[in-house]
Amino acid sequence: MKPRSPTGSRRLLPLYYAATIVFLLLDYGFNVNVRVAALEAYPGMRAGYYLVIFACFGLMLWRPSWATLIGVVESLATLVALIMNMALRSMIVTDQMLETGAGFITTAEIINFMISGSIAWISWQRGMTALFGKRELW
Repeated sequence: MKPRSPTGSRRLLPLYYAATIVFLLLDYGFNVNVRVAALEAYPGMRAGYYLVIFACFGLMLWRPSWATLIGVVESLATLVALIMNMALRSMIVTDQMLETGAGFITTAEIINFMISGSIAWISWQRGMTALFGKRELW
């Protein structure tokens, strides 16, 4: 029996993880960091993030049936990290930020928030629906 081809929504997440190579090349090759802009000051954590995303992609290729669960866990972690980073940096203004002008949210971080946040939200919503079915919020 021939395996079914994945639907568009099931292909979106692996393609997003595969696109990490483009973001990695932009980041390290051209110094354009839009995927992990919040970790610009932490090169080790930034490299670790890319490693985790590639591991997620590898797991999805190795075990396609895990794709939904991997997407749900990773997208929730991404959403929490993005929200915490943006909230803390925009709501807690330090004297150093006021004196130097450094530490405020940059345009690259806003772009990162919109790209990663949108994909993470879609992935989380679709994953939760796939795992638990459609549920009414009200």
